[in-house]
Amino acid sequence: MVMPMDSGAREDDYRPCDRFSVHNECRRHEDEHKWIVSQRAGHDLGEKAIEEWVRNHWHGYLRARWVEHLQGKCFWIELEQCEYGLLRREFHDEKPLLDEIMGRLAKGEENLLIILWAVDQGFDFDHVDRIIRILTSLDVNSSRLLHRSQVPPKRTESREDTPEPLLVASA
Repeated sequence: MVMPMDSGAREDDYRPCDRFSVHNECRRHEDEHKWIVSQRAGHDLGEKAIEEWVRNHWHGYLRARWVEHLQGKCFWIELEQCEYGLLRREFHDEKPLLDEIMGRLAKGEENLLIILWAVDQGFDFDHVDRIIRILTSLDVNSSRLLHRSQVPPKRTESREDTPEPLLVASA
C-alpha cells in the first residue's frame, strides 16, 4: 500500500509497504507466454518460449517496472531504493514537461532520442537544459538489469583451473 500524495505528505509517506521482485514476477509472465505459444504449437516449447519472451519483452517489461517504481506505485527490490516515489517528491514545477519525458521513456525511448526530440521541437537552450537535468535525475541507465538467463554463472576458480603464467624468454 502506498500512501496517497497530498499537500501535507511527509517523506515517510513514500516508504514502500510491499516489496516485489522484478525477476520473480517476470517468471509469471514467462510461464504465461510459454503456455500460450505452446498451446498454439500443440506441444511444450519449453526454454525456447522463455528465450523468445526475454528477447521480445524483457526490456519493455523492465522499463514498465522502473516507471512504477519512480511513480511510487510499486517497490521493486532490484531497483534503487532512493528512486522509489521520486516523481512524487521532485519536479512539481515541471509537470507537463515531466509527463512528456515519462511518456517517451515508458515507450522505450532513450535519453539521446528525447534530447533530439526537444531540439527538433525548437526548444530554447534553457528548455533543453531542463530536460537534460530531469533525464540526469531519472538516470534510466541505472535501471538496466540483465534477465536472470543473461547473467553468466559465477565461476569458482580452483588452483588447478588457474593457468600457469606464460614465461617469455628475453632476447
